[in-house]
Amino acid sequence: MKLLIIGSGPAGYTAAIYATRSGLSPVLYEGPVSGGQLTTTTDIDNFPGYPEGTTGNDLMDDMRRQAERLGTEIRYGVVDKVDFSMDGSKPHRVHIDDGTEIEAEAIIIATGASAKYLGLDDEKKYAGMGVSACATCDGFFYRKKTVAVVGGGDTACEEAVYLSHLAKKVYMIVRRNVLRATEAMQQKVKEQENIEVLWETQTLGLFGDNGVEGAHLVRGKGTDHEEKYDIAIDGFFLAIGHHPNTELFRPALECDEQGYAIVKHPTTQTNIPGVFAAGDVADPIYRQAISAAGSGCHAAMDAEKYLANK
Repeated sequence: MKLLIIGSGPAGYTAAIYATRSGLSPVLYEGPVSGGQLTTTTDIDNFPGYPEGTTGNDLMDDMRRQAERLGTEIRYGVVDKVDFSMDGSKPHRVHIDDGTEIEAEAIIIATGASAKYLGLDDEKKYAGMGVSACATCDGFFYRKKTVAVVGGGDTACEEAVYLSHLAKKVYMIVRRNVLRATEAMQQKVKEQENIEVLWETQTLGLFGDNGVEGAHLVRGKGTDHEEKYDIAIDGFFLAIGHHPNTELFRPALECDEQGYAIVKHPTTQTNIPGVFAAGDVADPIYRQAISAAGSGCHAAMDAEKYLANK
């Protein structure tokens, strides 16, 4: 095939839309989460073309249907092995988890970024039993209960506000004495009476016999005023950032210290001929749906130019 797109977020679907219109007949593999990370987002007010706002799921459904209408072949499956042609002299070889093997002249990597965890043993112990990294996925199960959200950025604030409409009480566990979120998101947190921010606080562990029943916390860790205490909670939500999903492509794919794919600006070209990276997988700064979609457009145009020259 001419072009394989790996990933189904705003970058992947936009790349598919542009590539299909350019006659490249792309095949897109959705990956483990159809629609990508954006499907964990609730209301979206800042994506152009939606004057009344929309949701992450609806936005991704619209993009998917548009790509399909134009002729993109969208397949369910996860890429689990790649063999890049480092000099571009032969097609790239890709293996899918269902046993399918593909050869592609060009590839667009749009695998996005995944949620980070604190690294506590209890996070694994209580996985699916009170620990979650997706409020919109699991918030329903905590109606009229007490939950905690870890983090102080926009994502943490958004998840706390979302949960505040479902849960009886929401704690925000914030390591610093300020929120890193934008003023708009901070204001939304302040407006919710059932959100309580626990400043300069870190999580030491979780406890409970039948799932999460509480958290061991420490305030002012390492100071003269260090204080350890427990809170009773039913759910523990992680919102402390993301890591780019590039492990599968390394070490052949050149990445920065954080693992983000390095591209040759102003293009989306990676260090491998015919391999392009778009969206959050190559964006440590903006990480917005609109910027991901824009880079998906760029990647499709870069791929078209590469294949034409080849």
